[in-house]
Amino acid sequence: MAKQHPGPHAQAPAQHGQRWWRVMCLTGLDYFSTLGYQPGIAALAAGLLSPVATIVLVLVTLCGALPVYRRVARESPHGEGSIAMLERLLSFWQGKLFVLALLGFAATDFLITITLSAADATAHLVENPHLTGALHGRQVLITMILVAMLGAVFLKGFTEAIGLAVFLVAVYLGLNVVVVAVGLWHVLTAPHVITDWTHALTAEHGNVVAMVGVSLLVFPKLALGLSGFETGVAVMPHIEGDEGDTEEQPTGRIRGARKLLTTAAAIMSVFLITTSFITTLLIPPDDFEPGGPANGRALAYLAHEYLGNAFGSVYDASTIAILWFAGASAMAGLLNLMPRYLPRYGMAPHWARAVRPMVLVLTAIAFLVTWIFDASVDKQGGAYATGVLVLITSAAIAVTIAARKAGERHWTVGFAVIAAVFVYTTAVNIAERPDGVKISACFIAGIVLVSLASRLARAFELRVTDVVLDDVAARFVRDCSHRTIRLIANQPDSRDLAEYRDKLHQIRGDNDIPAEDDLIFVEVTILDPSDFEAELRIHGEAMHERYRVLTLEHSSIPNALAALLLHVRDATGQQPHIYFEWTEGNPFAQFLRFFLFGQGEVAPVTREVLREAEPDRSRRPRVHVG
Repeated sequence: MAKQHPGPHAQAPAQHGQRWWRVMCLTGLDYFSTLGYQPGIAALAAGLLSPVATIVLVLVTLCGALPVYRRVARESPHGEGSIAMLERLLSFWQGKLFVLALLGFAATDFLITITLSAADATAHLVENPHLTGALHGRQVLITMILVAMLGAVFLKGFTEAIGLAVFLVAVYLGLNVVVVAVGLWHVLTAPHVITDWTHALTAEHGNVVAMVGVSLLVFPKLALGLSGFETGVAVMPHIEGDEGDTEEQPTGRIRGARKLLTTAAAIMSVFLITTSFITTLLIPPDDFEPGGPANGRALAYLAHEYLGNAFGSVYDASTIAILWFAGASAMAGLLNLMPRYLPRYGMAPHWARAVRPMVLVLTAIAFLVTWIFDASVDKQGGAYATGVLVLITSAAIAVTIAARKAGERHWTVGFAVIAAVFVYTTAVNIAERPDGVKISACFIAGIVLVSLASRLARAFELRVTDVVLDDVAARFVRDCSHRTIRLIANQPDSRDLAEYRDKLHQIRGDNDIPAEDDLIFVEVTILDPSDFEAELRIHGEAMHERYRVLTLEHSSIPNALAALLLHVRDATGQQPHIYFEWTEGNPFAQFLRFFLFGQGEVAPVTREVLREAEPDRSRRPRVHVG
């Protein structure tokens, strides 16, 4: 597998990481901040059933998403998440295109996190009693200013500050504990509130079975409450590990990540249930509607209503801060995600790592999304949920495949059921609110087109990350280092004695090679031709006790041969010669075969790869075609 491109923000070796509960606060920027708008969205989607539907959400969280991502943490402990799992489990072009599509949905998830968080921060700002007169009606402008400030920070340079995240999360959760406690006290000291709610529920839905059925139907609209899991595994490299941890087996980091995921899910589950309960019972339904004082800020509404405007303003400030910082975390995630994957698919590394141009592009897209959705939290909820659900569904599918390959039958069945639940939820969400698919489709098209354009531009680049020879192959190279090194490119067929004898006779005749000169056969086995970069492994063997053969494994025949020639030159100080036959066929069709399948007209492409890799003609290995 090709070496990872770590990205500009991924730097946290296991031995120098942070305690898991501190890293949890990085997840909390995304996960816990959804309390700013989740209760209001749940009330709009489910009405009086909001607490019941939220309990369904919590059950899916604890019994579905949490087991899935605990497995993801074990299978992919280096921060790549479920996308990397699928990348390993799937191969060839269909696998690459599937992963690129997932990157499009991930980009949607992160981008809508930025715009939705900024929109909700604006709602808390505009609806504050001290500011509503001056700011009301300017939601789009204020949201764009917040997004622009975020972009400006990243143009200047941004490093994820775990200390600041811990402070923001601690303050925000502490304030929410106060609001929830006061809300529950008001509910319990006014018994008619619960009685009125239960009577209204019974009148509207009849019985418990009907309530649960309706809750299952509206559950996809509450899926924003699942938004923190992919972030939870993305921050794994920041978690400190045990002293004996290695990058291949970071046991301590995995254990810490599982504690992080479980604790965050437990905290969020308690808050989701309690906040949906108090907001549904204490806030008039009309106030949740667009333009209402509780729309997008239900808990802030209760903070002002029951604790006064001074406390409410502190709560607003805390919410605005964590929502804005959640957007910063999402921007960092985007800037980290693209360089990690796209260079392996063909995008030039300097394109993917051009942070400032990418920040400008992402900020411009955020402006466009804010304008299209009118800076509305409710309107963006569907697009956000689509990105979240597609990633969780892909994670569930990935762990199902991993469990099946590991022969774990019970886990396979369990994960398959969870995957089916998320497939249903995603399908319903997309059918009802297709905005997320539209935005993701634009990202997917852009990512695929830019990656293919870059791959085409780099078609003749040497794409070998490392050359590894076994002992026999290394001995073959050493043995011929004191004479002219001649290699024969052979496409293996039956590999019988006649094949090698006839090929040797033909090459000697076509190129006037003296009988006393020694030749070595070279054969390339194509692994996954869709890999842009890959390690080159070389094995040596003696065929029929007389012919020496180097067998190469790589994603592209010309690149493998060019890398071998350059390695032999550097190892021996000799200029090697390689001999080919011409390939029959249309040149354009042959180029497409090379571009897509790693073969085609090998001789001229090998020569072109060598020409780009070694500008000095006097040091370039010799290519002969007969």
